[in-house]
Amino acid sequence: MNAAHLHLMLNHVSVLAVPFGLAILGWAMFRPRPEFARLALVVFVVSALATIPTYLTGEPAEDAIEGVARAIEPWVEAHEDAALVSLILGGALGVLAIAGLWSARRAVSPSRPMMTASLVLALVTAGSLAYTANLGGLIRHTEIRGGASVPDAVAPSREEHHER
Repeated sequence: MNAAHLHLMLNHVSVLAVPFGLAILGWAMFRPRPEFARLALVVFVVSALATIPTYLTGEPAEDAIEGVARAIEPWVEAHEDAALVSLILGGALGVLAIAGLWSARRAVSPSRPMMTASLVLALVTAGSLAYTANLGGLIRHTEIRGGASVPDAVAPSREEHHER
């Protein structure tokens, strides 16, 4: 396993965990379930912790595809910029979640303002993570780039296309 493989595996944790935590938190807010509220906050902490190695493996992952990177540098740079924003938002969500868990240690449930703040920050973080993941996908998946064309070297010839 190389850095690119590790980066690709890790990035899914936060991208999927934050929406999962949002669903749990939403359920906890509309159907008062304190154990679900605490679970959502734990999911946010786990997601925040996962953003750290995901971010740190980004540069080594770029190095692993260095031979191809020149042609895809604009997508790599955009992904790196968005990843930093996602790291900061994910970290802030994790800190807020820890504060919510800490404040609820003697209470039945985290406070309503804490849950609302977590919900809002989790929505913003989920959007940022989705955007960052999409930009990451553009690096190697040319089929999802708007207006992209398949290079002639890998495009089937007209004869091959008609045979299919």
